[in-house]
Amino acid sequence: MPASRHAGLVTPREVDALLYDFGGVIIEIDFDRIFARWAELAGVPFERVKGRFSHGEAYQRHERGEIELGEYYRALRAELGIALDDAQLIDGWQRVFGPEHPEVVEVMRGLRGRVPQFLLSNTNATHYDHFRHRYARTLAHLDRIFASCEMGKRKPEPEAFAHVASATGVPLERMLFLDDTVANLEGARALGMKTVHVRSPRDVLDALAPWLGNANL
Repeated sequence: MPASRHAGLVTPREVDALLYDFGGVIIEIDFDRIFARWAELAGVPFERVKGRFSHGEAYQRHERGEIELGEYYRALRAELGIALDDAQLIDGWQRVFGPEHPEVVEVMRGLRGRVPQFLLSNTNATHYDHFRHRYARTLAHLDRIFASCEMGKRKPEPEAFAHVASATGVPLERMLFLDDTVANLEGARALGMKTVHVRSPRDVLDALAPWLGNANL
């Protein structure tokens, strides 16, 4: 099965709401910037930090809000084998965020008030507090933000998508979900959602062109 349903097959008649991922869809993110900063601060090779980092159990529990920052950082220090303090870890941690994709932001602005737009992000409390202020103008185009650290659920867990449907009153099969991670898209499709695999801003523009009445964005 392909990684996503072709956007051209999805029309406004089939969809009552749009559900965006954040990093990789609305903004650019790069974990290598985190690893580079931690390596610099610790005085160790970049490859060592990158090779030891994982999105494992502690990372996922932190994104569900199940463990606090201090507990996650203790696990992270042990995983990476470096002795950075909390401030140094945060210094590197926030560098994951890059610039917005301006063409995507412009589409979101154009659709504001015309179709409900929601955000579903796997994130931790530190990142969420940072990005909702840094990108406040862009996020203002959205009707609601769903953060895993507040919900206690992460994509692609069915409970995460079900939470969004319950909170918004929009059935999952009436949402168009845009994400850059195949596992998240597969989880969404298994629940009957329509999906778009975002590999570049062009994928977002092509998918949402029918809502803007312009197939040549």
